[in-house]
Amino acid sequence: MQFENFIDHTLLKPTATEQDIRLLCAEALNYKFYAVCINGCYLYLAKELLRGTKVKLVAVVGFPLGAMSTRAKVQEAEDYMEQGADELDMVLNIGWLKSGKFSVVEDEITQVKKVLGSDVLKVILETCYLTEEEKRTACTLAVNAKADFVKTSTGFGPGGATLEDVVLMKSVIKNKIKIKASGGIKDAATAKRYIDLGVSRIGTSSGVAIVIDQ
Repeated sequence: MQFENFIDHTLLKPTATEQDIRLLCAEALNYKFYAVCINGCYLYLAKELLRGTKVKLVAVVGFPLGAMSTRAKVQEAEDYMEQGADELDMVLNIGWLKSGKFSVVEDEITQVKKVLGSDVLKVILETCYLTEEEKRTACTLAVNAKADFVKTSTGFGPGGATLEDVVLMKSVIKNKIKIKASGGIKDAATAKRYIDLGVSRIGTSSGVAIVIDQ
């Protein structure tokens, strides 16, 4: 299995240095990962390092809490797309979802998606904080808002991706959009289980270990 085609090679730690980003991009090029996923402050560097290559550039929006204003998320999305991001991974507003403000959550996703146009928007649900019903609702809102993916986790919450959550998400989205599994996927055997379930992308900081282990 060509795991590299599924991997968003990820570094989102607040302590990440320029040298760390240089290494991340070098690894992505060496192992032919689909993309790198980074914080917005390093877009300028990663864009230069990946210029002219096939590796996609993914930045995170509203990360990791999702609790900022819609206007802030939209402006962040505009900034990152202007800087050359290919895709954005946006954290859903968990508190609004739990408050039952479903139309507001959907509208926020819609507004961010409008910034991207035909480019890829992934909506991070942070499933560890949600009930089954909330997960179902979040998936429905993402589909309605024309997002391209739902994503399990930021990797910063108390839990990451689970196979059960992917099965649940699939049952709701019904192939209308795709799934990115992220959070705690560190070896080839685990990655294969998610891919066999039908995820289209895996977010991991262990991409090199997964590819070497296959």
